[in-house]
Amino acid sequence: MLKREQITANLTTFALIYTSYTLYDDIIVSRRNPHPFMRKVQIVILFLSIWFCSSLFGQNMEPIKLANPSFEDFPRHSQPPIGWYDCGKPGETAPDTQPGSFQVRHTAKDGFTYLGMVTRDNETWEAVAQRLSAPLEAGMCYQFRIHLTYSDEYFSFSRTSEQNEFFIKPVKLRIWGGNSYCDKRELLSESELVKNTNWKEFQFHFKPKRDYKFILFEAFYKTPTLFPYNGNLLVDDASAIVPTGKCDEWDEEIMDDEPEIIASDENVNVKPKPVKPKPSETKPDETKPDENIVVIPPPPKKEPKIMKDLVIEKVEEGQSLRIENLNFDTDTFNIKDDMHPVLDEIYSFLKNHNNVSVEIGGHTNGLPSDEYCYWLSDRRADAVTKYLIEKGIPEDRISHKGYGKTQPIATNSTLAGRKKNQRVEIKILSLGG
Repeated sequence: MLKREQITANLTTFALIYTSYTLYDDIIVSRRNPHPFMRKVQIVILFLSIWFCSSLFGQNMEPIKLANPSFEDFPRHSQPPIGWYDCGKPGETAPDTQPGSFQVRHTAKDGFTYLGMVTRDNETWEAVAQRLSAPLEAGMCYQFRIHLTYSDEYFSFSRTSEQNEFFIKPVKLRIWGGNSYCDKRELLSESELVKNTNWKEFQFHFKPKRDYKFILFEAFYKTPTLFPYNGNLLVDDASAIVPTGKCDEWDEEIMDDEPEIIASDENVNVKPKPVKPKPSETKPDETKPDENIVVIPPPPKKEPKIMKDLVIEKVEEGQSLRIENLNFDTDTFNIKDDMHPVLDEIYSFLKNHNNVSVEIGGHTNGLPSDEYCYWLSDRRADAVTKYLIEKGIPEDRISHKGYGKTQPIATNSTLAGRKKNQRVEIKILSLGG
């Protein structure tokens, strides 16, 4: 389907060419001068008109097609699909042509294979790039679509721990424009964190500030991030990069097959209608207050203590207390905002009793594999430990350990029991007395 700008440009070009031709033909014919030289002049003027109109209205509105947009190749690890250039960190392995490596088993969205990229806990991440068939033009606006997902099973080697670990934390896709392979001159767009385990179409809009001949895709951490982590991103079925002309027409220029979004409570923030207060039925008290009366404000309301047993008079060496209200999202170890109150209670306890040393222990339910349980419980305990250290607790007073599923406190055959087993505890190692 032709865009509005294309149709307008074509009609305008045709009209100018036709007008130029008839104008100069009338001049020459009316003067009855069929001299061959003048006819040649007429032809030259005609072609100059065509060239002028093409340069004036001929902004490239053709889609920019990518080479191998379906990422097809032989499945193999540490080798990106043909047509895509490795732009990862030196000394690290290249992205993969999936499926089949590192326990990744997704079926391709289009064709037979797709691109797999990872982020690592040693502050390196993977990226690929290619030269575009036509440059992105400064000031032009473009739409682009690509299908993304991530694998909840991705087992690979970590240079930080020097052992195999799960790379299953969601990451995002960032798209860069540049003028050579691996040149990240301008960040054109980025996705949200890709948390879906089935293929999902992501749409991007970008307006480059300069002309760019290369495009780069990279997997990247959640931002802002406190520390790097092991994650993965699967990429398939990229569209052409479609020029849309004026940026203020993005809302009108919907790409073909764009899914309809139906308003609901989940995707629409409904702002309540302001209610106009009713006028008071009673007249305000016109008497002036006594200036000699001193009004004492009530004391601030004290929030109830979350960990009521975390009191120096109650705890003993060797005692373990479950950290309440510490609810991690499934398969993650991110410290969320709603965890801060209880962690700040622990921080205050350790700050006020500077002879106390503790261990933060992570525990899981009994369903996943032993390796995964040890890994996840250790990362959660480590996240709590880092939070307290960054608040100011000395490192020599706090340690962490992942116990996996080795110390259940309830049955794993029920949901309630598994929730009890999936916990983080603080263990009093020494009271310093």
